[in-house]
Amino acid sequence: MTILKPQPLNAQSFTQFGDVIEVNDQTPVMINEGLTQRFHDLSPVDTALQDGHTLINIFRTTPKTLPIKVQGMERHPLASQAFVPMSNAPFLVLVAAKELQTLTVDDLKLFMTNGRQGVNYHRNVWHHYSLALEKESDFLVIDRGGEGHNLEEFFFPKDITIEIHL
Repeated sequence: MTILKPQPLNAQSFTQFGDVIEVNDQTPVMINEGLTQRFHDLSPVDTALQDGHTLINIFRTTPKTLPIKVQGMERHPLASQAFVPMSNAPFLVLVAAKELQTLTVDDLKLFMTNGRQGVNYHRNVWHHYSLALEKESDFLVIDRGGEGHNLEEFFFPKDITIEIHL
């Protein structure tokens, strides 16, 4: 059994995989008669390759039982893909470097969000689908629509079991 201890998600440790979407020390722009703080341009949306267009979706994810069995990973060669939590519940982010063509357990990196942070995976970064922990969780997902093959999957020769010690 492989035991991965998730590290807290932050912009510096996640930079090779994508962007952390959260409100930090950024100064907001006041809009709507001064009643709304706009935290602007938190992460670029990369969907334009091969005449792609941006999609806004909601994904509802049921938590897997612990320990988590990981069968495979996916990546998107034509676009970034963002997951923004709507349920205020922590979730796991499992990733591997985009340069790799095949994956082993040693290539995996696990992060824990604080429940208010989102992620925007860079184009071609290997990632697992959203891993809700505490409850069924909704995610606002921003990704690419259009022509072209924008999904690559890798399946491990045997399932990887991740026992999470929170």
